[in-house]
Amino acid sequence: MKPLLLIDVDGPLNPYAAKAQRRPEGYATHRMRPTGWREAESAKPLRVWLNPAHGAQLLGLADRYELIWATTWKDEANDWIGPHLGLPRLPFVDWPVMHGRAPRGTFWKTQYVLEYAGARPFAWIDDDITALDHEYVDQRHPARALLLRIDARIGLVGSDFELLADWAPPAPGGGRRRSGHPYP
Repeated sequence: MKPLLLIDVDGPLNPYAAKAQRRPEGYATHRMRPTGWREAESAKPLRVWLNPAHGAQLLGLADRYELIWATTWKDEANDWIGPHLGLPRLPFVDWPVMHGRAPRGTFWKTQYVLEYAGARPFAWIDDDITALDHEYVDQRHPARALLLRIDARIGLVGSDFELLADWAPPAPGGGRRRSGHPYP
């Protein structure tokens, strides 16, 4: 069974912390109104910067990983983010509680990432991973895990994709369907 690749949106795919008036090179600006944003009717649409090359780069890892959204966007990442990147619908972590208390000073997602992964190896890309999360996962997860903190001012870069490719060998047989990618 392939390891999971748990993908956060804001930070890794949407470098929201970059200078507000300066879109990073290679990114396109999209205006969105996901559920939580729609509820604030007076608010302007949410500005999201996405790099269309990231979709192909993520799909290029699909022979090594099972791609999973691990974002507060939950299933809405399939409606708002995936189509701009050329990604098919992906499974997602359905957080039981968002932004709640977390054990031992860890990021609130960490405990749920471990629950979701079970005993499977996983790589997780997020901008809020800290040393405490690494320690927590090392002590509690029975399989290999790669926690990759992404700078929210920059987003994913080529060396991140190289590291992810090097960490997980290709699945036997390539894990590809005849359509050219592992997803229907």
